[in-house]
Amino acid sequence: MASSQTATRTAWQIEARRVAHNIRSRVLALTLLQGGSYLSQACSSADILATLYTHVLKLGPSLGPLTPPRFVGVPGSPGYTSGGLYHGPHAPEYDRFFISPTHYSVAVYAALVELGRLAPEALAEFNTDGSIVEMIGGEHSPGLELTTGSFGQALSQAAGIAMARQRRGDTGRVFVFVSDGELQEGQMWEAFQQAAFYRQDNLAVFVDANGQQVDGRTEHVMAVEPLDAKLGAFGWQTCKVDGHDPAALAACVDAWEPGRPLAVLAYTKPTQGIDLLQERWPMLHYVRFKDAAERARYEAYLHEQLPLLPREG
Repeated sequence: MASSQTATRTAWQIEARRVAHNIRSRVLALTLLQGGSYLSQACSSADILATLYTHVLKLGPSLGPLTPPRFVGVPGSPGYTSGGLYHGPHAPEYDRFFISPTHYSVAVYAALVELGRLAPEALAEFNTDGSIVEMIGGEHSPGLELTTGSFGQALSQAAGIAMARQRRGDTGRVFVFVSDGELQEGQMWEAFQQAAFYRQDNLAVFVDANGQQVDGRTEHVMAVEPLDAKLGAFGWQTCKVDGHDPAALAACVDAWEPGRPLAVLAYTKPTQGIDLLQERWPMLHYVRFKDAAERARYEAYLHEQLPLLPREG
């Protein structure tokens, strides 16, 4: 039995790493196609998203079309579809997953492609007029179902949903992906306080602590550390891990204790998997190629160092 369990763990970790590799590959390809994108965010978050989607989250089958429809308007418009359809039905036993920093959308789209929930061809619509595969996604974009406004708003919305699910007796949990820069926002800490007070042990936050934001290093813009001490003082169970280690990320959820919400502090590198990005450090928020020579170097890197990996078996 023990050897079988070990083999199972190894298999999912291999798959998670493959998905993470392909997220970076697909986003680099899109960055080349578009001439710019949020590439560093895909580098830092790929392992977190891959671990959540391939192992942690309990989602139902996708209800979204493989090829997304065109934008038809705001919720309530004829023909409107929610991006949450790609995470499956809202059944009591299924988890819910919310993306707070929606400039990470490109990494989410790439993950959905790897899961078979979105067609690879859909990425050709990325950031084009009339497409819902937007660079900064909205509630209609694949994998998203909330418009989080400026940063720091999704946790409040997700905490309300988690409270309703808790009172209704749903067994499904609520997960929220956030960036560390969002923890500079006061609304985040109001939501943290509320979730702890109401003992929302069906609510988990995964923080991509990559230490960088649009104006440079987070520690220089406005430091948010020590996050584990702060969140612990607010009443949250915290788990501080290497955000590029799928086994460690999953172990945090396995060790989730009753009676408290969970914060997984995933420390990551915004250059993970694409060494060329080190040259731009620390200004990595949005990658736009400076000239044809730099673009050619990234094209070569994509083909030589980061080709798409097929699924094993």
